[in-house]
Amino acid sequence: MFKFNPFKKAKSKVSATALGMMQKKAMKKLAKMSPQEQQKLAQEAFKPKNKEKMLSVMEQMRKAGQITEEQYRTAKQRLGK
Repeated sequence: MFKFNPFKKAKSKVSATALGMMQKKAMKKLAKMSPQEQQKLAQEAFKPKNKEKMLSVMEQMRKAGQITEEQYRTAKQRLGK
């Protein structure tokens, strides 16, 4: 029989990989862009000076459990590090 426990923590309905409000807006804006604009934005983001920032953010995400070790290694390999 099920007993109600008011002190039991509720299961989280939001996953750790859920996007925040600003991230959702950014994804919508990116989806509305033309392919040429998307390519230009990607080239800007993957400049060498930004790669170090991306690697540090990915490291934090890995430590927080937002991405797996395999996802981290794959992304790092794609960045050329």
